Amino acid sequence: MIPAGDDQDQAIATAADPGPQVAIVVYPGVSELDVGLMLGLLTPLGGPASAGTPDAAALTVARTRGSVLCAAGLVCTPQLIYAAAPPALAGVLIPGGQGAQKVGRDPATRAFLAQARAARLPVGMVGGGLLLAGESGLLGGRAVGCPAALADTVWGYSPDDVRPGEMVSDTPPDAAAIYSGPGGLGAAPVVLALISHLWGHEQARQAAARIGLP
Repeated sequence: MIPAGDDQDQAIATAADPGPQVAIVVYPGVSELDVGLMLGLLTPLGGPASAGTPDAAALTVARTRGSVLCAAGLVCTPQLIYAAAPPALAGVLIPGGQGAQKVGRDPATRAFLAQARAARLPVGMVGGGLLLAGESGLLGGRAVGCPAALADTVWGYSPDDVRPGEMVSDTPPDAAAIYSGPGGLGAAPVVLALISHLWGHEQARQAAARIGLP
């Protein structure tokens, strides 16, 4: 049965606008923990029925649709290639993992992140994802947080400041916001900062509560 009047207008609006959508970059060797945490925090924001669909709040993207072997042996298949990502993406997340630095030199990945930078999309990056971001030119002149073990390498990408072991929000008025920090469970503050930026503080608070964070 087709709804009438205002109900029909609301249904059309809902179908046409899925709300903010964030692309999660996946690649061979990506950390299952980082990706799982990102999906766990973001997916409920789009509603349970949208999970795994083109209208989901979180979409996994890669250079191909081929399945990738993750860091601990899990095999995952990205939802979309970079070129098929929604044109109105609201943000990007870069998880850590083995091989992140190599993937950052891939032309397709660099082009995707260059488009995100040109559109001034907020970007969150954690763990080894800092190396992917650095290879793609996202760290120059920025303040970043990273795992302590990667601090010397991250300095090689010419950031203004590196804070080992910390989550850093770099939100200048004339450039895209960058949120960065350690990976694993330490990735949660980065993802929550991006959620707060796109959905508001209350949604970030509720997302934190869902996984038991204060």
